[in-house]
Amino acid sequence: MAATGLVNIKRRIKSVQNTKKITKAMGLVATSKLKKARARLNENNNYFNAYKEIVDEVIPSLSSENILIKGNNSSKKLIIVVTSDMGLCGSYNSSILSKTNEIIGTDKENYIVMMIGQRGRTLLRKYRYDTVAEYIEIPDVPTVKESSIICRHGLNMFTNGEVGEVHLVYTKFVNQLRKGPVSVKLLPLISESSSESYESNFDIEGDKEEFLDKLIAPYLNSLVLNAMVNAKVSEQSYRMEAMEGATKNADELIGKLNLKYNRIRQSAITQEISEIVGGAQAQK
Repeated sequence: MAATGLVNIKRRIKSVQNTKKITKAMGLVATSKLKKARARLNENNNYFNAYKEIVDEVIPSLSSENILIKGNNSSKKLIIVVTSDMGLCGSYNSSILSKTNEIIGTDKENYIVMMIGQRGRTLLRKYRYDTVAEYIEIPDVPTVKESSIICRHGLNMFTNGEVGEVHLVYTKFVNQLRKGPVSVKLLPLISESSSESYESNFDIEGDKEEFLDKLIAPYLNSLVLNAMVNAKVSEQSYRMEAMEGATKNADELIGKLNLKYNRIRQSAITQEISEIVGGAQAQK
């Protein structure tokens, strides 16, 4: 019986050791990807913040009658949700889906979901949401190519009157300790109530509507790209933490199994010695 127990424990130790090698390797990969993604995020933040300052100053000088500012009469709302294509990243996907469910609540009939990431598509089945589009296999460092397709789709739905609002839900990365799901309203840019408080700061010559279209489309694209880069950095950060935790748990489990193995082995040896001594005394 003791020998059988020792064999089983050795197999478990070997299995946990193999799992530890995988989690450690994945943690190192996630750390490397996180470093690259953070460098890209720093660059993108500088561009996006500068662009946002310009847009915030120029928009009050433009016509509030434009559909991008005034909005349309549709009661539908589009919510773009950014998740990951891969798993093993802790609570990253579940937290973003919980945030989405919190926003939608019981108003499912007025919300249309656009999903980014394969894992989100799977988790959405839990809440029984239908998606209007699904974008998967986003690269580790998203580019304008991916964000422009998603942004154009959402912008077209808004300008065509299919939806009256466009929201973006993603995981914002501040630092390693501060990251979490946030919601940003993309369209309309300024509500009617808030637009009345703005004053014109610029005298724009030419067609203001044409100028607005050329200004806003790249701005929305930069906003979506910034959100996707934030999401990728957060994903790698969550994955690195998850793999570090799994590796630590593996070490603890290996230690407990080794202790159990040594106790059983010691007990078996003690029993054998007792049997040998008992047999020797019986022969006297």
